[in-house]
Amino acid sequence: MNQHLHRAPVAAPPDAAAVPPSGRDGRWWPPRRIARGALAVGLVLALSGLMFTVNARASADGGSRHPQNLAELSQQEAATVERLSSEVDTLRAAVERLTDEQNAAAGLTPEPATAGQLVAGGTVPVTGPGLTVVLDDAPVESRRTDVNPDLLVVHQQDLQSVMNALWAGGAEAMGLMDQRVIATSAFRCVGNVLRLHGRIYSPPYVVQAVGDPVRLRAALAASPAVAGYVRDAGDLGLGWSVQDQTALELPAYSGATELTWADVPDGVDVLPGLPADEETT
Repeated sequence: MNQHLHRAPVAAPPDAAAVPPSGRDGRWWPPRRIARGALAVGLVLALSGLMFTVNARASADGGSRHPQNLAELSQQEAATVERLSSEVDTLRAAVERLTDEQNAAAGLTPEPATAGQLVAGGTVPVTGPGLTVVLDDAPVESRRTDVNPDLLVVHQQDLQSVMNALWAGGAEAMGLMDQRVIATSAFRCVGNVLRLHGRIYSPPYVVQAVGDPVRLRAALAASPAVAGYVRDAGDLGLGWSVQDQTALELPAYSGATELTWADVPDGVDVLPGLPADEETT
């Protein structure tokens, strides 16, 4: 026997008189409710579509701002660092000017920095006699297969040895590549790439030191680490040259000068290379 099943209408609530009929036959049915999960999925899809559209438009409008290879990215970042460094120099000059104005308004007369302090701090350009030292990787065509390739490139410790020897020899100011370096400067070598103050350089690496050329040469000759590099330069073809200069021109330092973790130990010269009486004035 065939039985036809019919869904029984839901009993109307007590206040059904106040609720208008919702069925086609005039009977009352409970209103449908949209599931929370479905609503959340729809919202996520809508937001994803919006983000995709925004990213697509940004890529189309600013394609020139996104380099397509590492070389372009490196050049773009180097240009950005150079621009920001220039802005830092401008802001630092403005801070110094405003500080002087505030001191004058308050009737304060701070003791001016000596010439030696300005030079050692890198706040002024420097011109004078000195040395130019150039270090370079061994030429590719002259490299030997029986030698560890790691010995055929300039390393961070090689540059550090040269610069430390020049400081010990009485260098009053120093530059690495096209930047001024001071006692708090730090650089790193990654492979054969030098990173200094946010900029990237490739060999040959040029170190310039203002000071007595005779004393500077003697300090280089007295350094065991420098002597080891010079020996490898003769045996393996590494680049090495030292030239006297009558008028080196070094720019002012443009990096950060604040110290966060470092303190000067007792008995350490704050301004190496200067007479003791000038350091305390």
